[in-house]
Amino acid sequence: MKSMICFFTLLIMLISGCKSPASNSEQQSSDAPAGEITVYTHRHYETDQQLFKRFEDSTGIEVNVVNASADELIQRMSREGEHSPADVLITVDAGRLVKAKEKGLLQSVNLNIPDSIIPSSLKDPDNQWFGLTKRARIMVYSKERVNPEELSTYEALTRAKWNDRILIRSSSNIYNQSLLASMIAHDGENKAKEWAKGMVENFARKPKGNDRDQVKAIMAGEGDIAIINTYYLGKLLNSENPEEVKAAQQVGLFFPNQEGRGTHVNVSGAGIARYAPNKDNAQLFLEFMASKEIQEVFASANYEYPVNPNADLSDLLQSWGDFKEDTLQLSKLGKLNQQAVIIFDEVGWK
Repeated sequence: MKSMICFFTLLIMLISGCKSPASNSEQQSSDAPAGEITVYTHRHYETDQQLFKRFEDSTGIEVNVVNASADELIQRMSREGEHSPADVLITVDAGRLVKAKEKGLLQSVNLNIPDSIIPSSLKDPDNQWFGLTKRARIMVYSKERVNPEELSTYEALTRAKWNDRILIRSSSNIYNQSLLASMIAHDGENKAKEWAKGMVENFARKPKGNDRDQVKAIMAGEGDIAIINTYYLGKLLNSENPEEVKAAQQVGLFFPNQEGRGTHVNVSGAGIARYAPNKDNAQLFLEFMASKEIQEVFASANYEYPVNPNADLSDLLQSWGDFKEDTLQLSKLGKLNQQAVIIFDEVGWK
């Protein structure tokens, strides 16, 4: 009787295709999808799309990308609230990241990487956002009309010798707002206002265009010195447009304030959305983007400085030489942004 019961039990298992509980668990684990993340990003570079694909291939996690300006993305996340599909927000300039934090759109996370990988000055004190790449705001000058030995600091550009020779984009640009905010942080509002007023008096033309346009204006003889972000010069030098390459080749590069606080640096960075539906995957994504290998791709393909000190610089970045960076905590730039905007308005920097 006992043998017959065993026989029928075995027969039922064979017919129904039963497996042991352990086998079922293993099968579910191996077949389960790795999941997805939705990335809201202000960055619009082909390099980023390639890196997203590498993350997908490495982890099996699908990356859904939503591209828009930083202000549009922040407004969208605010409007969507707890129903937002956003897992990660990526944007440029610490000022915008601080704005997202102040609106309650990000959350604190502890990335599984050493603290030294992203220096404390390049991330939020509460770990709500992290710098991914650095860009220095430098001077470029006409090799024909300017002796680099005459250059020294941002503040020195207000001297009478540079009257009608300075080129820079408008005050509505976040890069200029953050530069002025850094001056407020270091020297106070009065000196920052003096600098902004002196710059306006020395403008070669009304501010217009982006950083690339300032370099082109030097080639056209409209001015002699411009303030731009480093990666724009890299893009011009490697452009498929011969005229852009020519413009870049006619300017020299200068890192200001090397005898003092150092050259102003800012970041493009990211944070995990407050209501991220895929928080664990989002954390893996940020850790991936901070890795040495990926940081080196940023340096070689997009001419941005890596935040990870273990990452090697590209040949172009190495050719520009070492420089002293301003190590101001970048979260201060967002907090002082409104003061910078008010100063720009008061001095007539359009």
